Amino acid sequence: MAHDAFDLEELVACYRRGVFPMADAREDERVFLIDPQRRGVIPLDGFHLSSRLARTVRSGRFQVSADTDFAGVVEACAASRPGRPETWINHPIQTLYERLHQSGRAHSVECRLDGQLVGGLYGVSLGGAFFGESMFSTARDASKVALVHLVARLIVGGYRLLDTQFMTEHLAQFGAVEIPRAAYRRKLAEALVVEADFHRFIESGQGALQAISQAS
Repeated sequence: MAHDAFDLEELVACYRRGVFPMADAREDERVFLIDPQRRGVIPLDGFHLSSRLARTVRSGRFQVSADTDFAGVVEACAASRPGRPETWINHPIQTLYERLHQSGRAHSVECRLDGQLVGGLYGVSLGGAFFGESMFSTARDASKVALVHLVARLIVGGYRLLDTQFMTEHLAQFGAVEIPRAAYRRKLAEALVVEADFHRFIESGQGALQAISQAS
């Protein structure tokens, strides 16, 4: 589907039926719909947290916030980096997600060091489902700390599904698993009818660790 055929409600409808958009390259204006046969998910009651990462979260090294710089997080996720010269976040996709955020259906988690944005993630929120889109880090552990805070936020907010789209080695360390398309669709249908609240969680490292340990 070409990007000019896409509006906000069509984008939301895609997520509701289990497909999501991607582009081939930053400067390629075309948008494709992806419907993987196997889907990556992180079970919210099975999140793996290493003791080292728990110490980093508890230390408060990063200032963690949510929805304070959505555009900045997306821009950083779209930037080319060593070992990753190209990105799937093209300009039409970036614009759509910023509009989705303005409508309250996309959120970001930010990590700052001395006031500078050094890591974060963003994704789409519908009912009790959160679709993780992308994350970035320019300081060690920053995106991991953002993920810990996201998971805590989803647990406290009553979410049922954290969709990571694809399974990666990086996500496997947190307990991500791959499930067949049919199983994913069932989980998605169950999650979409739930009323969840992204903003119920009050930011703190200790609170994030408590929420995760109580859920597991």
